[in-house]
Amino acid sequence: MKNSQDNIALAPDEEFVCDAPNEMAQTETGLALGKYLIVGILFGIVFIKAEIISWFRIQEMFRFHSFHMYGVIGSAVVVGMISIFIIKKFNIKTLAGEEVHLVPKKFHKGQVYGGLLFGLGWAITGACPGPLYAQIGAGYLAVIVSLASAIAGTWVYGWLRKSVLA
Repeated sequence: MKNSQDNIALAPDEEFVCDAPNEMAQTETGLALGKYLIVGILFGIVFIKAEIISWFRIQEMFRFHSFHMYGVIGSAVVVGMISIFIIKKFNIKTLAGEEVHLVPKKFHKGQVYGGLLFGLGWAITGACPGPLYAQIGAGYLAVIVSLASAIAGTWVYGWLRKSVLA
């Protein structure tokens, strides 16, 4: 099997290794993982209050009828850029005191196709992976179909990558 990212032949029983594996030295306990649950809940509340989970807001964005979602996405990109700059400049460490390693990603044409499929699915369903959980939490239970489809699509991609795209 070939690793399509850097054309290295892999043995049949060898798994694909991520370009940027998580080399966390300290494992976290179940209780410590609660902080991620709290941040996730707060993030979901922000999504709901900012109307990011609104199917109508998402449709407005894809029809170019409103700047709202572009403003939210643009703000997130700017905050991310500033955060990465600060992390690199001041060598910020994780909460556990570990060094943050930012590994450059390689471009692959499959990313363009994947992005187009992602955008098409987002436009059709009005849901992307971030707001999916907030939508379900807000009571939009029909979005469970989108979640199941996302999980199925991820599984199919993994299967195709191993068998057909190898």
